[in-house]
Amino acid sequence: IYWADGFVFVYSITDYESFRVLRPLHQHIRRIHPNANIPLLLMANKGDLLRARQVSSKEGLQLAAELGGTYCEVSARENCEGVHEAFQQLCQELSRSGSSCNGEKRRGLHLVRPKSPNMQDLKRRLKQALTSKGK
Repeated sequence: IYWADGFVFVYSITDYESFRVLRPLHQHIRRIHPNANIPLLLMANKGDLLRARQVSSKEGLQLAAELGGTYCEVSARENCEGVHEAFQQLCQELSRSGSSCNGEKRRGLHLVRPKSPNMQDLKRRLKQALTSKGK
């Protein structure tokens, strides 16, 4: 959050709670960067599950407008190209602005993927199993 040049808020249209937490998250970011104009993409996922919809498109559009971001609705399951296009749009917006939230120029975009706790646990257990076999 401290060094980000843009944000993607993803929520499920089938889970109202995932939508509800976005406003407090945005408020947290605004406290950290009160004067920054950081691009925001609000991405409504699971567009293929319309019968289970709990969050309307209208609610998503209203929140995006309120937060000063753009809105898109996608189905990562049926059309990952829509997800790709949304990220491309955000990257283009970041390239146009050309600066980070603290005013420094950046040379490129960096995608950070946190390690899954499950993967870390799996690696730890595998290492334990291998070392116990050697004894």
